[in-house]
Amino acid sequence: MILAVTGGKGGVGKSTVAYNLAAELGAVAVDADLAMADLPSARGPDLHDVLAGRADPVEAVREDGPVDVLPCGRSLSGARAADPARLADAVARMEREYGTVVVDSLAGMRADAGLPLYVADACVLVTTPDRAALADAVRIRALACRLDAGLARVVLNRAGPDPPRESVADRLGALVVAVPESDVVASAQAAGRPLAATAPSSRVRDRFGKLAAAVHSDCRTR
Repeated sequence: MILAVTGGKGGVGKSTVAYNLAAELGAVAVDADLAMADLPSARGPDLHDVLAGRADPVEAVREDGPVDVLPCGRSLSGARAADPARLADAVARMEREYGTVVVDSLAGMRADAGLPLYVADACVLVTTPDRAALADAVRIRALACRLDAGLARVVLNRAGPDPPRESVADRLGALVVAVPESDVVASAQAAGRPLAATAPSSRVRDRFGKLAAAVHSDCRTR
């Protein structure tokens, strides 16, 4: 299964959702934001090297942390050398090796943002409740439809005590999982670890667990 985590607007928590979803699914996470990488990184080959033909995607995966990750480089020269057209083959190779791949996609409507949606079996769309983020989410939803990337769930991130689940579900055409704002998320991010490792009994970790179970079930029935 290849699952793309996408969002129309930067800063909505897309990478946090992708990382925690990979942890819950026992998947390998791919940081496919070639210009603004956000998942944990380390020394060694990265996605820039893979897309430049300098490294094998499986050999570039870091397996020494709580989540297996294919990180992306953070240099301008690396981004320029990368050929995004190689992403489909790289992700397909990783699916054969690992079974489940969660791709943290580029936010926005640039051409590169559509590549993970093109190769994915399904996608999870991340937004916050504010009007601008929802408007951008509608545009990404339309792009996912054009690329035939089934929308498994919408994550309404940093939701307040009474999140507008029904109106967001009607607007985006998918069931909504609301993830509340929480200090434990910020602490996990600072540590570069998933909530399953830092706050396994927390309410927000429970939401990610339910999201993973729903996505897995939905993808199995496609």
